[in-house]
Amino acid sequence: MFTPKEIRMKMHGASEVPQLIIDQIHEERLLQIWVPKVYGGLGLRLNQGLQLLFDWSKIDGSLGWMLTLCSGTNFFSRNLKANIAKELFSNPKTCFGGSGMIGGIAEKQNDGTFLINGLWHFATGAPHLSHFTLNARLTENGNPLLDESGNELIRSFVISKNQVEIIPNWKSMGMKATGTYSFKVENIKVTEDYSFIYDEFFTGDAIDKIPFRIFADLTLLVNYLGMAAHFSEEAIKIRLYLDIKFFDEKINKAMVKVIEFADEVEGLLNESKAITPEKQLEIHDYSSDLVDNLSHQILQIYIQLGIKASHIDSAVYQVFCDYFTATQHSNFRREF
Repeated sequence: MFTPKEIRMKMHGASEVPQLIIDQIHEERLLQIWVPKVYGGLGLRLNQGLQLLFDWSKIDGSLGWMLTLCSGTNFFSRNLKANIAKELFSNPKTCFGGSGMIGGIAEKQNDGTFLINGLWHFATGAPHLSHFTLNARLTENGNPLLDESGNELIRSFVISKNQVEIIPNWKSMGMKATGTYSFKVENIKVTEDYSFIYDEFFTGDAIDKIPFRIFADLTLLVNYLGMAAHFSEEAIKIRLYLDIKFFDEKINKAMVKVIEFADEVEGLLNESKAITPEKQLEIHDYSSDLVDNLSHQILQIYIQLGIKASHIDSAVYQVFCDYFTATQHSNFRREF
């Protein structure tokens, strides 16, 4: 087992997560933190999973981001029929990942299967996935299938990695080791058992009922906080007498608030109470404001670090690039 320090050293300058680290992740089943124990996963509570993702994001931004998005996709184990989920997750190396965009067509066949074609972007962890998830429009005889309101039907599918063409096209300044690539599917037949609907669950845990917006907000937020904490560590190594205690305190207080949100949400669900739209908005606004504030403070600290912080092989530069690449994710990006 590698220590956090050893993992950070191995991730520095890496263009892909080293296989030895992937092996450790599989051994600890860290990609299955949200998979129910009945399927072999860790079945962590929300507060436990958020703390774990913060800790790994603090070690390395690319690694934390990959763990967050891939474990988040493995959450869909709860949307699959129990026999399918048990079959897939009996393997500790099973890892879902994919794209949230609607990038293809699933043509319904006479035997009830679907023929899938399309192109999807931004599948984090692509080199390490065992299965890809994707969203596709349903058609039959080339015509869109519609719901009762006349809207096009969309369904999500799980496809084995060997049925997918990975397109390694990540060109951003940071998050270089996340393996965030596009992928293409051509004429792949999938049975309905390997499809799912986001809000249809086959497990009975309280965590199933967490609104997706809250789940996305909190799991992504702890990544920004982890990277900010790592940035602070590296910054003080360059400027020993730089006073950034206020920044560290902000991060610590924010993590306390995140765990409070997690406990509140899960407590309400355990009591079979609804999570109101107002509570969802409160969490989203808090998270968005915090990321905005962190970003400005990181910039203010960075411009005080001097030329060493601009060296492309420096640790602080890598964290800086990772953090500001991550801020381009649409979840907290505001439209002006």
